[in-house]
Amino acid sequence: MTRPVAGPDPNPVKPKYAPPRGACDAHCHVFGPAAKFPYAPGRRYTPPDSPKEKLRALHDHLGFSRAVLVQASCHGVDNRAMLDALAWSRKFEPGGAWRGVAMIGEEATGRELEALHAGGVRGVRFNFVRHLGGAPDPRVFERTLAMIEPLGWHVVLHFDAEDIESDAGLFRRMRVPFVIDHMGRVQAQHGLDQKPFRMLLKLMKNELAWVKLSGPERVSAGGKPFHDAIPFAAALIEAAPQRVLWGTDFPHPNVKIMPNDGELVDLFAKMVPDDGLRRRILVENPARLYWVDVEAARMKT
Repeated sequence: MTRPVAGPDPNPVKPKYAPPRGACDAHCHVFGPAAKFPYAPGRRYTPPDSPKEKLRALHDHLGFSRAVLVQASCHGVDNRAMLDALAWSRKFEPGGAWRGVAMIGEEATGRELEALHAGGVRGVRFNFVRHLGGAPDPRVFERTLAMIEPLGWHVVLHFDAEDIESDAGLFRRMRVPFVIDHMGRVQAQHGLDQKPFRMLLKLMKNELAWVKLSGPERVSAGGKPFHDAIPFAAALIEAAPQRVLWGTDFPHPNVKIMPNDGELVDLFAKMVPDDGLRRRILVENPARLYWVDVEAARMKT
């Protein structure tokens, strides 16, 4: 059943923290406009339109020049809205200021993936979250990973925290980098010693594992300003600072408490007090995962 969801806070504050040059919002979305890019017929929710121009205006306000657009389930495997936004981002940076993470169908061909790559896509996403449809068909999952490996892509995994342990075998079989969304959706009220979070920290010892410090509103038990998510972010950074990303999750689909995007930037600064680590997470890590091909080409010229 399709249900409407709320739009983002229309009045993001100006953050006190100014991100460094080249900072990247490594988890955000574009939705619609539906008149041009219709939502998927079988979607679980319907968001308000949030087109590329709105996202760019937010990033200008917050101080971000790069972004990773993650395909959300409301658009299904129709990646046209995202690809349109990636092409548009070439106005702001040669080679594209934005990169994409796609969702693809079970019958996707190598030629289709090559076209996505040319359009700026560098990864594929799978939802394992129950309220978004649950785990994908294992055969489709394995086939997709085998197809993206030659492209140098990674896979983004959206999990419920309690499923991290049961999917341990899946992680051990990975041959491509994998990125865990939203700090594994751990629940702060269960504390740092909860088994799902201990499993996530153990998983971060895997050199292929990355994690996003996004979605504190999904982790927090106390509500705004989501400070109870800070210890979880700090522990993940300590575990693997070279494989941590950060993102707004704008325009925040399916949240119980709508965050303010400017306040999220200042929350990041509280999560990461060290300027060197801030730069690593906002600039260096996403550049390595998403723009390394562009940077390499620049070094040759």
